[in-house]
Amino acid sequence: MKQLLLILFLLLFTFSSTAQNVGINTIGAVPDNSAILDLNSFDKGFLVTRADTANINSPAFGLMTLAPIDSCLYMYNGVKWVGLGGAGSNCSCNCNNSGSTSFVFPCNGTVIPVIEVTNSITGKIWMDRNLGASQVATSSTDAAAYGDLYQWGRCSDGHEKRTSSLTSTLSLNDDPGHGDFITNSTAPNDWRNPPNANLWQGVSGINNPCPTGYRLPTETELDAEHLSWTSNNAAGAFNSPLKLTVAGNRDNNGAISLAGNFGFYWSSSASVGSAFCLGFDSNIAFSAGACTRGMAASVRCIKD
Repeated sequence: MKQLLLILFLLLFTFSSTAQNVGINTIGAVPDNSAILDLNSFDKGFLVTRADTANINSPAFGLMTLAPIDSCLYMYNGVKWVGLGGAGSNCSCNCNNSGSTSFVFPCNGTVIPVIEVTNSITGKIWMDRNLGASQVATSSTDAAAYGDLYQWGRCSDGHEKRTSSLTSTLSLNDDPGHGDFITNSTAPNDWRNPPNANLWQGVSGINNPCPTGYRLPTETELDAEHLSWTSNNAAGAFNSPLKLTVAGNRDNNGAISLAGNFGFYWSSSASVGSAFCLGFDSNIAFSAGACTRGMAASVRCIKD
């Protein structure tokens, strides 16, 4: 009986409630009127559920979880999961990097400050590495400097990771609401239906994946960089101030292709049904306007 009374006393001591809200460890105080659940502790935290969003069926509006797949805290806004913060690639962006002066290296939480590099010939200022790269390239085939591969016009939602999942369902919106790579084997091989040629236009452009003050280069800016190289090939690309790599690309079917042999870099400039990109290998470099928006290529951000 004494033990039972002691347990009841401890419960009353740590748990209080009114008709509308509950307090835990509030030491007899009335729970805050603005909270349905009021938690109080000086040496303990609130442990949220740890479940990947893909495993949760029919999430309710406002549902939250810490996803182990990328260590990001997510909330469901009624339409899609929105990253609130953490180490995940989707946490600080969610299709808008506004306010960010650094970027998070995928999945391990390492914050990399934006470091500038200037081409004295063009006078343009760039980021010193590809988006998603952990370091400046030490060689043309430095895999740690390859970085991510973006479908033209998409934000940093997770699709750019080389191991992201695939889906053949085209997006009806500028933000697909997920991080899957969208495959499309039918011309014009776009990830969006209908296509939108107005994405990535300028520092405030829709889905600009670059940090604050940076954007995708235009076709003209990318061509000017190309013309400043000492040789018209991958060696010239690496020997330039930007130290560009042969990071390969991701085909419309989602397969990684030509990594270690070919480099593809996006511009923000769209062409009819396609977009302009810069390509190079050990023999030649060229600008092409027929790069399908459904393929994925490297992104190097230029200062606005």
